[in-house]
Amino acid sequence: MKKIQMVDLISQYEKIKPAVDSAIGSILETAQFINGPEVKSFQGEMETYLGVKHVIPCANGTDALQVALMALGLKPGDEVITPSFTYIATTEVVALLGLKPVFVDVEKDTFCLDPETLEAAITPKTKAIVPVHLYGQAANMEAIMEIADKHGIPVVEDNAQAIGSEFYYSNGTVKKTGTIGQIGCTSFFPSKNLGCYGDGGAIFTNDDDLADLIRKIVNHGQSERYYHDTVGVNSRLDSIQAAVLRIKLKELDNYNAARRKVADRYDAAFASFEGINSPFRSQRSSHVFHQYTMILEGIDRDELNKFLAEKDIPSMIYYPVPAHRQKMFESFGSAVTELPVTDWLTSRVLSLPIHTEMEEDQLTHICGAVAEFMNVKA
Repeated sequence: MKKIQMVDLISQYEKIKPAVDSAIGSILETAQFINGPEVKSFQGEMETYLGVKHVIPCANGTDALQVALMALGLKPGDEVITPSFTYIATTEVVALLGLKPVFVDVEKDTFCLDPETLEAAITPKTKAIVPVHLYGQAANMEAIMEIADKHGIPVVEDNAQAIGSEFYYSNGTVKKTGTIGQIGCTSFFPSKNLGCYGDGGAIFTNDDDLADLIRKIVNHGQSERYYHDTVGVNSRLDSIQAAVLRIKLKELDNYNAARRKVADRYDAAFASFEGINSPFRSQRSSHVFHQYTMILEGIDRDELNKFLAEKDIPSMIYYPVPAHRQKMFESFGSAVTELPVTDWLTSRVLSLPIHTEMEEDQLTHICGAVAEFMNVKA
């Protein structure tokens, strides 16, 4: 049995090695490393895949979020509503721009922003809402957009963990996550469902004016060289990463299907164990399982984590300390924020290995180890 990893990028690379090596070799021969043809081709192919008018590649997912908020013209002190139960980048950029993060709770089953807590958090200073499609499942974008539209507040989707997921509206309309709000953002960090071989990110929008402004911001605020219309940053996706992403984009739906197959296997194996709650699958979206995250009740999470490690099985806690409990936000008074579901989840979630190259003997070993732990502790 091969060594079990949370993400096995080496095995994935071996299956696409000829295409990747050829594409990278071509770029080295032409030396068009920045804004070359591969970047433009990837942009167009991503637009087609998502069904969105504009994809603007950038250097990473954190930059994508920062640039999106910059494009909305927010001013210091403006409030941005976001869940606390997320990777720190979502909330970090809010503070970085001098804005005020307003943390709201998440749904206990989907782990995503709870629309019922959203409207109560809106004030005259609320200037943006940032829902996160956590672990690969979509937030309830229909409800979120209804509230946002009612108050005239733009929505920026953090789609770093759910690329390829679809959201199903009550009227039968289907849209890819990241294309529903005014702006969508994603990361191409290597471990993502669609990952490159370094850092990378992208911003999506159907708004022509926003797209023009975002293109300027990611390129030093210029639309014409040496003529800078607005304050910008240097945030570009390089050609090598774009070439890798073009190859992987063709496989993305297959990759997501492989992840669902692993999740199905886990679900079946753990169904009979009291205290293990497998990831909920909402009927309003397609889960792409960036992570397979269980909720443990009445089970010592640290003991299970340790037991799995002794069996050479990695497991991870995403995320042990929510944003409103982080020291970096103390000046915003976030520690007094009451988010009972978030605090409850952070003490109970545990993620198992899930990726596109998992093999039968690995899954048998993992499921068997969890079963052994449960039987010993019963």
